[in-house]
Amino acid sequence: MSVTQQLGGPAARGPLPGTGGPGGGLRDSAVRLALLPLRLFLGLTFLYAGIDKFTNAGPFSDSMSTDMMERMLDASREDAAAGWLADLALDHPGIVLDGTAVAEIAVGIGVLIGLLTRWAAAGGALLALSFWLTVSWSSDPYYLGADLPYLLGFLTLLLAGGGPLALERVIAARQARRSGRLFG
Repeated sequence: MSVTQQLGGPAARGPLPGTGGPGGGLRDSAVRLALLPLRLFLGLTFLYAGIDKFTNAGPFSDSMSTDMMERMLDASREDAAAGWLADLALDHPGIVLDGTAVAEIAVGIGVLIGLLTRWAAAGGALLALSFWLTVSWSSDPYYLGADLPYLLGFLTLLLAGGGPLALERVIAARQARRSGRLFG
């Protein structure tokens, strides 16, 4: 007798929705793959943004120089929530721009392929938060600022992980099979 029956309720029959049991169908597949569009969007966007800072192939490459970054930070520093962060970036523009590009590439690759997804999402959230607190904080109304949705997307991945089509899942399954052979 199930606990539910003992408490006077009907017993559950079959797998619960979203658990991927037999006969799961399209709905369960959609639930399993729900994070994939977010991973693809954030991963490709941050990968492109990082590479774009090192090349002249992108639409903003010519303008995303240290001079442009300094002008953006100067213009937004007065209204920024973290003016000290803008000042820090202005003190070391080359290092900040190159470091941001490398971090965006690492975050983009990690989120895109699902390797260390939560760590990559934490890095992406930190980048988006710093962009929001410095450059787009003064956007009025707030929803016109682009960095806040990125922050929330990365926070979602940080909480949920990469989902079933993540490389880290493949690696974990392979390790589980190996340890099962050794100790089983």
